[in-house]
Amino acid sequence: MKLLLGAIAILLALLGIEIFLRVRFGFGHPLLYLADPEMGYRLAPNQTVKRFGNTIAINQYSMRSGEITPERSPTTFRILLLGDSVANGGWWTDQSQTISTLLQVQLQTQIQTQVQNPAQAKGNLSAALQRAKLSTIEVLNASANSWSPRSEFPYLKQFGTFESQRIVLIINTDDLFATAPTDLVVGHDRNYPDRLPFLALEEVITRYVLPAPKLSPQLQAVYAEGGDRVGRNLQAIDQIHQMAQQHQAQLLVILTPLLREIETGSRNYEIDARQRLAQFLQDRTISFIDCLPHFQAQSSPRSLYHDHIHLNPQGNQQISDQIQQWLQQLQI
Repeated sequence: MKLLLGAIAILLALLGIEIFLRVRFGFGHPLLYLADPEMGYRLAPNQTVKRFGNTIAINQYSMRSGEITPERSPTTFRILLLGDSVANGGWWTDQSQTISTLLQVQLQTQIQTQVQNPAQAKGNLSAALQRAKLSTIEVLNASANSWSPRSEFPYLKQFGTFESQRIVLIINTDDLFATAPTDLVVGHDRNYPDRLPFLALEEVITRYVLPAPKLSPQLQAVYAEGGDRVGRNLQAIDQIHQMAQQHQAQLLVILTPLLREIETGSRNYEIDARQRLAQFLQDRTISFIDCLPHFQAQSSPRSLYHDHIHLNPQGNQQISDQIQQWLQQLQI
């Protein structure tokens, strides 16, 4: 009898832990990924999860956005954000605090202000949108963790630009050195699962207790890619630019720095890559915002970061503001 009662107590305790992990942290229901031969991987479509209290919603086109139609309505001004985990926001950012959502809400508010009281409208963007009979703002967010331009261009090839009038490519310094996209991580790397775990406790143990699996020889070869990685990523940006031109969209490239670059300075190879990027974009007359000087001017740059590379909601707001300033300078 004692053994039976002990077993029941253990089962009840495990059940309690399982429920707590699911309800409190969202374990047991991670974001799932699909392998893709060209872009490496993308978020599985049509999934909504809650992790650490933050909602993450992925639409039918693997975007961190709500449901959309592939065609833009005649009264819609559409902006397409491309990026990696900085643009995506990850599990640490609620859907309402991503760069794309912040930008969409603020621009939509400006349009409403322009309609209700033209004297209070900020800048000329909302007035220009109203003159063009564009009353709805949509900011789409096509992004995934560890993507680079070499993944983002294949995404555009597969899905198109969704008739967006503006395309914003958000990259960070590390993206300039990104290796070729690979689908080898999907279902093998614990950060890119392709199925739900049986238990929340299983996910916790796999992620935080067990050591990470050793890299396969094939994946080691991918990560050891030699040659001019920066040049290959610049080529992908050029391809994104060409596609934007083909679809009559204007392109903006935003470069976000690592926190280390703000606090102690960029390393020589990072400085060289940054200079190459700036010259490359200048030669092609592509709009460019380097956030490093802007972040350096902040009184507390660390307050903009979730960790050494990813921004928090305050940092996301800074990027949204930069995009808005760029939009104000353009003709609709």
